Amino acid sequence: MSSTFKALLLERNEDKSIRAEIRPLDLGDLPDEDVLVDIAYSTLNYKDGLAVTGASPIARKFPMVAGIDLAGVVAESRDSRFQPGDRVLVNGYGLSERHWGGYAQRQRLKPEWLVRVPEAFSLEEAMALGTAGYTAMLCVQAIRDRGVKSEAGPVAVTGAAGGVGTVAIMLLAKLGYQVCAVTGRVEEARTLLEQLGASEILPRDELARDPAPLEAERWAAAVDTVGANTLASLLAQTRYEGIVTACGLAGGVGLPTTVMPFILRGVTLRGIDSVMAAQERRQQAWDELARLVDLDLLREIYRVEPLSRVPELAKAILAGQIKGRVVIDVNA
Repeated sequence: MSSTFKALLLERNEDKSIRAEIRPLDLGDLPDEDVLVDIAYSTLNYKDGLAVTGASPIARKFPMVAGIDLAGVVAESRDSRFQPGDRVLVNGYGLSERHWGGYAQRQRLKPEWLVRVPEAFSLEEAMALGTAGYTAMLCVQAIRDRGVKSEAGPVAVTGAAGGVGTVAIMLLAKLGYQVCAVTGRVEEARTLLEQLGASEILPRDELARDPAPLEAERWAAAVDTVGANTLASLLAQTRYEGIVTACGLAGGVGLPTTVMPFILRGVTLRGIDSVMAAQERRQQAWDELARLVDLDLLREIYRVEPLSRVPELAKAILAGQIKGRVVIDVNA
């Protein structure tokens, strides 16, 4: 096999703006890590949009190979835990920030980052879930760990038409929860969200507003991908001893709330970090995804695009124009 391959490389211009170009690289250009992976697929996430467009300073050094996800097959390994032919994936761990990431046909990686792809999934299906699906599973696990049963009341999912939202709805519905999907694209996404298991669909504007310190109790739990006023409204409406899992900031980083939901209703706000989560928790999440995900439904929420379209798609995801998941075929 040729030692050259293509990758999407980020470089910083003199004016500090980011330039994203597909460039040829050689194996000798890669970091000196113990496992060489032939990558099949990556994904497009909101964080990838920020990195590739330069809308937020995600990359900490340059040049940087972007892409926070990857799935592929081990080609070479200096670590006994992995052998050529093993199917592996990586989510987070600073890919596209401090370490070269998944928008490449080959990558050298630390063995401590690798998760074995469950037998239930092809490499394409694993990336149809990717960081978004894995994060959704971490949110659902946190809700269950808090002891919220399916009969406790409805669970709100914000950003419902996005990657985390669609998978979270699918998982929660499979576990028997009553799911309310909150989206700014009610009519456009209604059929899909109901197909995934949402029993109610709420317009985004009902939560994306200035909330009162406490409002009528409504949610037993919530998965929030938005932050800001939406998250504050969820907290104000969460039932006694309920939990809100926060995993995104598409609406902003502020949180205009008070202590009242926490000290008068015992509400838990649980931050979900998918980047540096412990390896054991990662593998548990992926094993649970393999058990719970309906592959027929999964096929309804993703499409495959070539690496060449990533700069264009990065702008689209920041503009809220991407529905569901986008898998990136790095070899197309």
